[in-house]
Amino acid sequence: MTRSVRIALRIAAVLVAIVLIVAVTYTTSVFSGMHAAARTTGTLAGLGVRQPVEILRDARGVPHIRARNERDAFFAQGFVEGSDRLFQLDLLRRYVYGQLAEILGKPGLAADEDSRIVPVRAIAATQWSRLDERGRSDLQAFADGVNAAMRTQPTPVEFRALTYRPQPWAPQDSLAVGFATVLDLTDDWNEVAGRDPSWRAGTYDATNPITDPCYDAPVTEGLAHVRQTSNCTARVATLLDPRAPVGSNQWAAGAGHTTTGRALLANDPHLRLGIPGVWYLVDLSFPGYHAAGATLAGTPGVILGHNDRIAWAATNGTTASLSVYEAPPLDARAWQSETFHVRFGGDVQQRYYRTPDAFGTKLDDGRFVLVRWDAYANPRSSLATFDALDRAGSIEDAVRALRTYPGPTQNFALADVTGRAAYHLAGAIPNDPAWSRYVHPAKDLAHPYPLVAFDELPHVAASRDAVVWTSNNKMYGPGYPLRLSPEFAPPYRAYRVAQMLAARNTYDVAYFTAMQMDTLSLAERDLARAFAAKERNATTLAAGQRALVASLAAWDGRFAPDSHGATIAAALRKAMNAQKNQNMMTTSIYLRSPLGNKIPAALDAVTKTPDDTAALQQTWGVAGAVRVKHPLAALGMSFLNGTTFAGNGDSYTVHVQNGGFSQSFRAVWDVGNWDAGGITIPQGESGQPGSGHYTDQAADWVAGKLLPLPFSYAAVRAATADRLTLTP
Repeated sequence: MTRSVRIALRIAAVLVAIVLIVAVTYTTSVFSGMHAAARTTGTLAGLGVRQPVEILRDARGVPHIRARNERDAFFAQGFVEGSDRLFQLDLLRRYVYGQLAEILGKPGLAADEDSRIVPVRAIAATQWSRLDERGRSDLQAFADGVNAAMRTQPTPVEFRALTYRPQPWAPQDSLAVGFATVLDLTDDWNEVAGRDPSWRAGTYDATNPITDPCYDAPVTEGLAHVRQTSNCTARVATLLDPRAPVGSNQWAAGAGHTTTGRALLANDPHLRLGIPGVWYLVDLSFPGYHAAGATLAGTPGVILGHNDRIAWAATNGTTASLSVYEAPPLDARAWQSETFHVRFGGDVQQRYYRTPDAFGTKLDDGRFVLVRWDAYANPRSSLATFDALDRAGSIEDAVRALRTYPGPTQNFALADVTGRAAYHLAGAIPNDPAWSRYVHPAKDLAHPYPLVAFDELPHVAASRDAVVWTSNNKMYGPGYPLRLSPEFAPPYRAYRVAQMLAARNTYDVAYFTAMQMDTLSLAERDLARAFAAKERNATTLAAGQRALVASLAAWDGRFAPDSHGATIAAALRKAMNAQKNQNMMTTSIYLRSPLGNKIPAALDAVTKTPDDTAALQQTWGVAGAVRVKHPLAALGMSFLNGTTFAGNGDSYTVHVQNGGFSQSFRAVWDVGNWDAGGITIPQGESGQPGSGHYTDQAADWVAGKLLPLPFSYAAVRAATADRLTLTP
């Protein structure tokens, strides 16, 4: 053996040893990270509070923060969110800023380039400059708390797995991560452009009805006007809606309709299932302030919930938010260069077109357009509105706060301790005749569209006799002068909510809680029955297809876990939807005939092979099952995933669960009796697998159990499982 060979072998042995050491160290680090958990008991001194703060956690790990001053309260909230959800905060921050490639390498670059179409960092900076002194102080205190947790609590397993550490949290970061929700809930430029060809052909309004008149349920008309038209089958064009079921339900009743003599309010926002979840539960108190409910991770205060005087809920308004224009000759001075740092690679440069009142972007179809959007041209943070809601003493105070709410456009249901309930749409909506149905010619840039005045938006006045509800549907009735939306969400959930409200004269917490678990889809039941009636006597059906038709005829319309009919109905609707997308049918087929000539083809599509037919024999609990995934599951880290939920509900049931989307929390508030009612989330409060609160609410979630959120001093003390005190 030559000397060079011996040296080469020694080097190879050393390299193998190094690789083994690194692998063992990495595995050990990740494994130990799986068992790490933030500290929740004892006393921590010197972190930065000015007076002692108690963080009392209940049995599911929800923090109840009791502070002696405002600054310390928001510091403590930042500390608990940083302790429980640090990786989620950092990942969300990287997403909105377009910095995923810095930790994921080239696979994250495309998402980063898309994220910077809207300059979130600059928008957050402008929002920060427009906040008052108290708003900036609260955000700074929250950021200080996050950074204290970052310094003192165990490093979350995801940072160990990706081998990086997060940068300190800045107060502007909370404004930026809040903008992620704005982006998620806004109808964007590609969706507007997708409607443009149909509009130009003169077919848009016919093939994309703004609602289904069979099930229209506008809140401004009241329960007495919600009636299903006799002999009416759901419009297939509306039922076959391919959009993801991102929405929400809410309803409220004044004291004149409750058994308790107090107002009641229910809310269940629908967002993508994930672990940790979108919402973080918190109860926050200092002199002159006490609010509890759900906040978006990375955000101070309470976003949806209650204080000691009022409760509020929200659903996405599904209205137009921006205007899209064909590009005029571009100003060469308006191009800005952005740099992307790519891990394991070099920097990448990308140019973006931005003027003070519009930004440019290339559409999916290759066209370059300009976009006008109030959130870009006039950046204002919604946190000021939610802070005002946290402090509001009445519905009137809440409505005043909503006047300055910038968006994303939301339907707000309100209830207060006087026993009244109310409703108001809020947010910036351009009074643009396009209503996001088409792309404007460039010449229209010369005539900006003003925002719809707040008092012109649909609303229901506060009353002890009021009953209000919305589910992303058209909220106004005949005679309202503005369209507001290219197409609202199909009204099927809203109609079912209204139907259940109309079924009783009075309500209680238990009834509102049961409503949130309802899995009846009236429109899909009607479609299935019409399908079965049309095909029952067909001579061309195979024996297996005939059995499927019989199952549909007998199906009760409920997407329950033990239902076989639900599996068949969902498969047929999916097949019909695919055919609709591939070959848009004429108005006469979709709107005059509830089924048209697509049924035989859809039936053939779902029974192509023996495996297809066998799949239809599964219960909906199996066929509709959803796995709650961690963001890093796509990188092979499936060990961080959460619960697998059996199929239970679909896109058009009140209990939404379909395609990875679900109710992101369920809350019912007995207004004034705050220790009653409660709120439940699908997984757990903590993003740390070793905490014991990673998935601990899943069983109660499946059972439809409403978990109390203690609010009074006595209830919080009685529920305390862990106590951590922060001292100067």
